[in-house]
Amino acid sequence: MNTRMMIPGTLLALTALVALKPSSAARTGEAEVREGPRGGPCFTIGAREERLGTPEFRALTVSDGVRPLWRMSLPAGRSFPLSGAMCVPYGGRVASLPHTQAAPLAPGKMYYVHIETRPAKGRNMPLAYDGRFCLAAQGDGSVMVHQIQQGDRGGRQWQVCRAPNN
Repeated sequence: MNTRMMIPGTLLALTALVALKPSSAARTGEAEVREGPRGGPCFTIGAREERLGTPEFRALTVSDGVRPLWRMSLPAGRSFPLSGAMCVPYGGRVASLPHTQAAPLAPGKMYYVHIETRPAKGRNMPLAYDGRFCLAAQGDGSVMVHQIQQGDRGGRQWQVCRAPNN
């Protein structure tokens, strides 16, 4: 076979392989956890994630890493846009939406949130967003929602969760 004929064929094969490569939609985005308007944690996507577009919310699960503590989901085929300005409160109930009873959260424990979404049409976005948080005990006996950033593996951010602030 002629070498000149092989080069276009090889380029065509490589182009096909790149097209088959998994997209960045397989990436898991970062969920944001913050203090809700009525206290307690609430969940959304981070501002950096929102720059990629506004995903369609499908379900949210909070767990202690072993078992689910609360789950809320939309009926099959339904969704709503989840922007950074919107926040889904822990244990929040909308009578028409399927949800489980929310278990109590304790200070000093790490919790995990997993948000399932559907990307906005025509966007290459994550299908899920994950985050970690705790309720940090304060010196006055109150608790504060504290997000643990993805890069922290038991470091300074986790220490805030384990000891009361003075």
